[in-house]
Amino acid sequence: MNLDFYLFQKINNFAGKDLCLDTAGIFFAEYFEYILVFFLALFLVKNFKKYFQMVVKALGAAILAHGVFVNLIRQFLPRARPFVGNQIYLLIDHSNSPAFPSGHAAFYFAIATIVYLYNKKVGLVFFLAAFLISVARVFSGVHWPSDILVGNLLGIFSALIVNRIAKE
Repeated sequence: MNLDFYLFQKINNFAGKDLCLDTAGIFFAEYFEYILVFFLALFLVKNFKKYFQMVVKALGAAILAHGVFVNLIRQFLPRARPFVGNQIYLLIDHSNSPAFPSGHAAFYFAIATIVYLYNKKVGLVFFLAAFLISVARVFSGVHWPSDILVGNLLGIFSALIVNRIAKE
């Protein structure tokens, strides 16, 4: 058994045992992302002039991470999701699109990184939120842990690229 499958089982084995935990997993895997984007938009309400560049960078980094890097990698390294060919507990419906790397992880870690570069305390909250979204995707049965790890790294990398380009 490989490490990825082993870690997946350790996380996914908690699914289907407790209604509250399953509800939380579904919420973080499918819906919490909207709250995170809402909080990103609140920066504009708080002080549009001060945070406009941060929000544009965050969305640019997220689009670069998911729209470019994730989609490019998926073209060359398609990988089946955990629910394909394995007996796992699936909490959410999902298409059988390639799993590697996680677009959710890439998107939200890119946003979290940009927010962190502007405000360390709030950035840590965004990182925690991105982490919860990512782990919930494994818990819910739609991603392997390595999908998440590479997605996280792509998100951070994309944010650093966008931040550097914006400074120049």
